[in-house]
Amino acid sequence: MKTPISGFYRNPVKFRMPTAENLVPIRLDIEIEGQRYKDAFTWNPSDPDSEVVVFAKRTVKDLKLPPAFVTQIAQSIQSQLSEFRSYEGQDMYAGEKIVPIKLDLRVNHTLVKDQFLWDLNNFESDPEEFARIFCKDTGIEDPEVGPAIAFAIREQLYEIAIQSVVSARESRMSKKGRRGAEYTPVSKGGAAAVDLVKLFGPKSSVVR
Repeated sequence: MKTPISGFYRNPVKFRMPTAENLVPIRLDIEIEGQRYKDAFTWNPSDPDSEVVVFAKRTVKDLKLPPAFVTQIAQSIQSQLSEFRSYEGQDMYAGEKIVPIKLDLRVNHTLVKDQFLWDLNNFESDPEEFARIFCKDTGIEDPEVGPAIAFAIREQLYEIAIQSVVSARESRMSKKGRRGAEYTPVSKGGAAAVDLVKLFGPKSSVVR
């Protein structure tokens, strides 16, 4: 499926999700007293931490889970938010960054397999809108599939964004290591063009 690819952000950028909304993908898998709670959703890292406990209490009440789940749900969410926030303020690699996104999901009776390219420097991209269009184009009617696709995209973008921080850090360390030494200038000639369509063509399959 085709994904819009925008112009590149050449200036240094601070860590955030490379999407219009800076949302953290949260996964929960908690088992207590023989009962298991699994869920996946996004969270705004700018929301006050008090909202985490409110969410945990409401979830336990709505699903009639044992009270012990409140603390475990809140702690798991808070831990994942803290990890995300630990990267905030750090530089991300700001060069050309077109990355492959792969989907391999089973939601109820629907199996989705697809791969496409995503512009990591497009901070106006919208995984939820992409998922809605994908479902419409492929005739998927199950309302749970779209959110699952959007979440899978956000999870992969999050991991790639973290790697971009690591790459930026390694690049700075490398430059510091070379500082003061005299070397023959390295050519910055453009690399040979790559046919991305041949590498990651618009191949998708949906089995229901």
